[in-house]
Amino acid sequence: MMNTNKPAIPNTTVTRNVNDLDSKTQNIYESLVIISKRANQISNNMKEELHGKLAEFASSNDNLEEIFENREQIEISKHYERLPKPSLIAIDEFLNDKVYYRNPAKEQQ
Repeated sequence: MMNTNKPAIPNTTVTRNVNDLDSKTQNIYESLVIISKRANQISNNMKEELHGKLAEFASSNDNLEEIFENREQIEISKHYERLPKPSLIAIDEFLNDKVYYRNPAKEQQ
């Protein structure tokens, strides 16, 4: 008997046309570098924001309020987990011309 169970594919998976990505730069690798650098910027900003919010809960003494604070920390963490991944945001920004980029090597020619 054959196993007919297919692996679950997330509903958020998007198939992208490579031609859409390289149409702006005429070079897929250059486009990917731009997108990856922007994704790193977004990721770093999100990390700083999350650590800033979680730092508010840091305390050196233990008390009964810790349980309530832990719930708040969990809610903040869950909120950030539900946000779109930085790479998806960067791709969307790139495709919608919301990312400024330049290539000095091309400017010299």
